[in-house]
Parts: sequence; structure tokens; C-alpha cells
Amino acid sequence: MLKKNKHAYFFHNLPPDKVLAIFSDRTYNLGFYSTASQKLRAKRQSFLKPLGINFRNLVCTKQPHLNKIILIKENHKGKGSSNFKDAISGVDGLITKTKHLPLAVFSADCLSIFLFDPKNEAVGLLHAGWRGTYKKISQNAILKMQKIFGTNPNDLLVSFGPAIRKCCYEVGFKFRKYFSSDLIKRKNKLFLDLIEANLKQLINTGVKKKNIFDCKICTSCQNKRFFSYRREKEKAGRMMSLMMLK
Repeated sequence: MLKKNKHAYFFHNLPPDKVLAIFSDRTYNLGFYSTASQKLRAKRQSFLKPLGINFRNLVCTKQPHLNKIILIKENHKGKGSSNFKDAISGVDGLITKTKHLPLAVFSADCLSIFLFDPKNEAVGLLHAGWRGTYKKISQNAILKMQKIFGTNPNDLLVSFGPAIRKCCYEVGFKFRKYFSSDLIKRKNKLFLDLIEANLKQLINTGVKKKNIFDCKICTSCQNKRFFSYRREKEKAGRMMSLMMLK
């Protein structure tokens, strides 16, 4: 259910005639940090052009690792596509019903979550780190889609992108005040299962487990293929996760 071509990984549990849902690997560093160099713009163009997307149409945000979700409309097109300073501030989740409007989030260990409502033809794309997960970003996104689009969670198709997994995501014991059942203790060390925490939120909000696909890629274990902030620190680039209604 996961296919890779020269340029991107595709989710096949999401209908390709209705939605484009992809993520990149470390072949391209696609994230902007402060200002954007011409070299980084060229990488975005190189990655997206074979997919039929003009990188200047991307909608990007300044991800604060929280849980804010916003509705994206045509007037948001191009925000943050060419320069970080123009990205939408304070947002980690994007939802839309506007077709041909590419939404993007960037990650290097955090989990990207793709949401597709086939009945109302609406999509959502989330950037879920531990803080956003603790603040229930997955649940917030579905509730917002319910309110704005009339989404029934039972109908949602969901995909999880690459992220650091419970095998590698060691955290401090202070995390016990944020998470409980999603923590695993091994050899007197504590590890967070970011995927399970978001999976529970989705299921508890009404998403069917059979409708959730996990790519099962650990960015830390597979650091030769994917960026991992835990392994690379400030040297880590960023993968792009992109979703667009056709």
C-alpha cells in the first residue's frame, strides 16, 4: 500500500484519482528555516515539477509543534512556498475542500498525518510532534472537519507518514505527566509511541481502524533514507508531506 517512484512515496489506500498524497525522503531537503535560498527553491521545484505541481502554489506554515488547525482557501495559495517569512504562522494542521491546492508540512521525526473524506471530498494534513499529539491535534482536526465540511469520522481514510518510532523515541521520565499508556519502559529507559497515541485519538474520535494505514517507516532506524532530528540535530534537513485534492 506504499509505492515509491523516483520522486516520492505514494499512499495507495487513498484513491489516486481523487487525491495526491505523498512524502519525500532525504534525496531532497525541502524545508525552509528563516529565509530561503535559491538552491532550496530549486529543490522544491525539482521535486514537485514531475508530479505536475508548481512549487509556488504550495501552502506552508510556521509549525510551532502545537494543535492549531486552519481552513485553507484559494487566497492562501503560495503562502510559504518561496520564503519562510511568508508562511502561515502558528499552525500545524491544514484542511481544505479547494481542489488543486497543494498543502505541505515538513518533518524530520514528527509524524505527518493524511486525512481524506471521500464523501465530502475534503482533506486534512497534520504535523504531529509530541506536543501536538499531547494537545490532541488529530482529534482537533477531525472535529474541525466535522464542523466545517460535515465529515463523518467513520468515512475518513487516514495515512501515517514516516516518523520516529517507539523503537528509538527515547524520552525523559517527565513525559509520564503527558502520556501514560503510550510510554514503553525498556532497560530503565522510557520510549514514546507517537503513532499509537495518534491512532488512539483517531479511533476514539470515530475513525475505523481498518481505514488507517501506517507506512511503518522509522526515521531514526532508516536515517540513511530519511532525515532524523534526533540523530542529526541541527544538520537535519526536512522531508515534505504533501496532500492535494484533484
